[in-house]
Amino acid sequence: MGTAEKNENVRAVGRALEILLAFSEGDPELSAGELLKRVDLSRPTLYRLLYTLEEKGFLVSVGEPQRFRLGPSVARLAHVWKSTLDLSTVAEPVLRRIWAETRETVALFVPQGNLRLCIAELPSPQPLNFKRGVGYTERVVLGASGRAILAHMDASPEQLRSYSQGTEVDLDDLQAELAATRKRGYAISRNELISGAVAVAVPFFDRDAQVAGSMGVFGPEVRLDAARQKAIGKLLLEEAARLSEALGYRSEARRRA
Repeated sequence: MGTAEKNENVRAVGRALEILLAFSEGDPELSAGELLKRVDLSRPTLYRLLYTLEEKGFLVSVGEPQRFRLGPSVARLAHVWKSTLDLSTVAEPVLRRIWAETRETVALFVPQGNLRLCIAELPSPQPLNFKRGVGYTERVVLGASGRAILAHMDASPEQLRSYSQGTEVDLDDLQAELAATRKRGYAISRNELISGAVAVAVPFFDRDAQVAGSMGVFGPEVRLDAARQKAIGKLLLEEAARLSEALGYRSEARRRA
C-alpha cells in the first residue's frame, strides 16, 4: 500500500469518526442533510461513509425520509469499555499530575450513601503531610472531599438532615457552604477533620452527568494559604474535567455544540 493510499485511509477513518461523534443525546437521529452541516464532507463522500458504517453496524437508517442513528456495534464497544473501566486506573495519570504539581497528598473518593470512600491516595513526599489511606471512609457532609460530592447530588433538605445526623453540622451552614462550593467550583475545609490541615476538593462526573466522586489535595495550613488554595482549586478543576471526559462525561456546552 502506497503512502498516498495510507493517508487517504487515515483521513477516511477520521471522517467516519466525525460522523459518529455528530450524534448526541439531544440529536439521536440525524438526516444526511443535518450531518452535512456538522461534518465538513462532500455529499458523495458522506453517503459512501454512511453506507460503510451502516454495513458494519455502527449506524442504522430509519424512516422516510431517511434518518440515521447509532447502531449495535457502538453499543457493543460501549459495553466493552464500561465493563473494563477501572476508576482508579483511569484516574492514576490525573492524580499523578496533581501530585507532581502540588507535592501534597492527593486522594480520590467515591460516594457510598451518606459516606465517601477513599479508593486511591498519593501521599505527599514532604516530611510534614496529612494522609488517611485507601479504604478510609468519612461522612459526606464533613470535609472538602465530601462536600464537593454532596454539592452536586441534588439532595433534598430532608436528605441533608439525615446525612448530618450524629454530627455537629448545622443544616443552614451546610446548605450555604454547598451553594458556595457550586459557585466557585471547589470545596475547602480548614482544621475540620485534622487540626492544622487544609483540603481543597472538586467533583468529577460520569457519562450520565452524575457526580461520580471527588479529588482532593490535602496539606498543612502553613503551606496552603488562601492564594495557594485558589491555585490548587484551579488545577483540580482542570484535571477533574479531563477525568470526567475520560469517564464519558460531556459538558452542557459540548452537548449543544
